[in-house]
Amino acid sequence: MNSIKAVAFDIDGTLYANWRLYIRIVPHFLKNLNFFLSYKKVRDILHRTAPLPDFYEYQARLLADAMHVSVDTARTLINDKVYCGLCKYFPKITPYKNAVESFEVFKKAGLKCAILSDFPPQQKGDIWGAEKFCDVVLGSEGCGALKPSVYTFGTLAEKLGLKSEEILYVGNNIKADIIGARNAGMKTAYLMPFWRRLFGLKLRHADISFKNYRQLQEIVLH
Repeated sequence: MNSIKAVAFDIDGTLYANWRLYIRIVPHFLKNLNFFLSYKKVRDILHRTAPLPDFYEYQARLLADAMHVSVDTARTLINDKVYCGLCKYFPKITPYKNAVESFEVFKKAGLKCAILSDFPPQQKGDIWGAEKFCDVVLGSEGCGALKPSVYTFGTLAEKLGLKSEEILYVGNNIKADIIGARNAGMKTAYLMPFWRRLFGLKLRHADISFKNYRQLQEIVLH
């Protein structure tokens, strides 16, 4: 870790437990079931798509085809049900213990801090207080491609003004976060799920497998 000059974080499932969101959006999900089922298919396609000059337009067109609605209607649905529709739930969610503290700790240690998320980081407000410690806050959609695209991780490195190998990317999703960042040349830190923590099963694809954020701090800084 001596060569690391920045630590970048995913948000969803990494800074907070996904279940904390899922239990809150059940009524919203069920009320808009047809939309969310179609939207998931669209996002699955977009995770495999090359960088796009206008990500949001292509996303709307895919959803329009899937739901047999106009592109304008699809664009409005995505905004109302996802981008704006989920905003109200995040202030009620508690991040993982010491997750936000880690930004401050790394910053004080002289490292740059960043966020790279597949959904707009602004959706989470000030990201539970972590935003003020960040040199870069980036949504992959604005880059034109979702993770695990190496283009997206490359954009993060460019905005940080660093080489990819000087960045440690922290995430919980093996394919999108760990393999994606590794393929882009970054070091990786994997937040282990409960069953891996229980049996001490580290992820072979990751440079670091950690149980909690205090442990991550110790590994990176010592």
